[in-house]
Amino acid sequence: MNTARITLALFTALSVSQIQPAKADDAAAALLTKSTLVIHTDQGKNTISRNIYGQFSEHLGRCIYDGIWVGEDSSIPNTRGIRNDVVAALRKIEIPVIRWPGGCFADQYHWEDGIGPRDQRPKRINTTWGGVVEDNQFGTHEFLDFCDQIGAAPYISGNVGSGTVEELAEWIEYMTAMTNSVMSDLRRKNGRDEPWKISFVGIGNESWGCGGDMTPEFYSDNFRRYNTFVKDYPGNKIYRVASGSNGDDTNWTEVLMRNVGPRMNGLSLHYYTLPSGNDWKHKGSSTEFTESDWFATLKYALRMDDLVTRHSAIMDRYDPQKKVGLIVDEWGAWYDVEPGTNPGFLYQQNTLRDALVAGVTLNIFNQHCDRVKMACIAQLANVLQAMILTDKEKMVVTPSYYVFEMFVPHHDAKLLPSELQSADYEFNSQKIPAVSASASRDKSGKIHVTLCNLNPSQPAEVAVDLQGATAQSISGQVLTAPEMNAHNTFENPDTIKPADFSAFKTTDTGFTVTLPAKSVVALEVN
Repeated sequence: MNTARITLALFTALSVSQIQPAKADDAAAALLTKSTLVIHTDQGKNTISRNIYGQFSEHLGRCIYDGIWVGEDSSIPNTRGIRNDVVAALRKIEIPVIRWPGGCFADQYHWEDGIGPRDQRPKRINTTWGGVVEDNQFGTHEFLDFCDQIGAAPYISGNVGSGTVEELAEWIEYMTAMTNSVMSDLRRKNGRDEPWKISFVGIGNESWGCGGDMTPEFYSDNFRRYNTFVKDYPGNKIYRVASGSNGDDTNWTEVLMRNVGPRMNGLSLHYYTLPSGNDWKHKGSSTEFTESDWFATLKYALRMDDLVTRHSAIMDRYDPQKKVGLIVDEWGAWYDVEPGTNPGFLYQQNTLRDALVAGVTLNIFNQHCDRVKMACIAQLANVLQAMILTDKEKMVVTPSYYVFEMFVPHHDAKLLPSELQSADYEFNSQKIPAVSASASRDKSGKIHVTLCNLNPSQPAEVAVDLQGATAQSISGQVLTAPEMNAHNTFENPDTIKPADFSAFKTTDTGFTVTLPAKSVVALEVN
């Protein structure tokens, strides 16, 4: 049997000396939790779509204005009004797809407000988020320019809640039609001759709530009607995403699969992680929290596996060939806003706890890549679990950003089936798995393993059995910090970031790795 070449990359915020496994200290050894991971390196068949690593940008708070758009006359370095520092940072994490303009905002957005000379665009009240005036300086052309600059595919959320069928149909024509027609000529008048490639279109958003307060039966009929007029113009093929379930509402999925079925290419699922579970009035601070809050947050983050499993089981009954993708296009941690900020802007800090939320969730999506075909974390900048925080000319990347950077090797790689026997992380008589993991093989043959240790106080030893391969040389990095609430600020932007890691050793059957407490690790082995 040929020996596979394997590469593992590990990412940490501690120095190598801080994360070496204890040698002879019996007390430290007693605290070490032990888990096993069997990776079948010769059995991969499903591809982890790079679109699982997508982003969400909504006209909400400072996500668009200040986070992305500063205008061409700004003193902040920009290209056609789009921040150069943000573009450079986002290119590093190879964002595959961006969803826009919402979110709840999408179902009050009328696209013709956002085209033409900017000084002539109408101003409207953003009644969903903060009651501020939306001046529509960032519209279709600006968003698609932004996608081009960072190399991401656009995912357009269509207005079904307050928009007409004609309006959505004309927007698609405006963006994608090449022929001499009213809409394509209007696009040319506004400075764009060639049509864009529009990869994904959502037919409404959260139609069970802010997108129209519909029943699944009523929305199914609306999807069929609107979708009829979303045309594939020559040279452009649209992947149509239906508005899906809120969390565990499996009935919505049942009705959509029965009534819409193959008319859709994807069905969305939205789920947010709150330390308080379902208590939306008292979500808790993003930075001031106890181990009880840490445990609860990760417990609810792990619930994503159950949700994906249950919705996938329903989809499997109607679609055993898995032609309809499960699209988790809103997910992430949601806390109380930062003190002193507009409560409608949803601005929150981002700590090591959020890095663990991102790590375990992405591992879950990887493991379900046979059905999960795209996901978009909420949101890209200055809102909820953001990749980037800005304040005028200042910019800082977050711990969650670094997790997305660490997981880049999984993009379009083959999922390697694995079985994890995890030790428990126990707190206040409750238990969750201490370790989360997924593994893949990229096109060059390298194997990548990502692991998370959810326990904030105890390291975790993982014995990895590489069935069908041997580990020769190992390198790596890890993301961790001394404090649970470690986070980056404009004054201290490097408080938490990846650093080299070497707490591993090869064995006859694979390797063992010692994960520091509260860490995200990405492995690459030759």
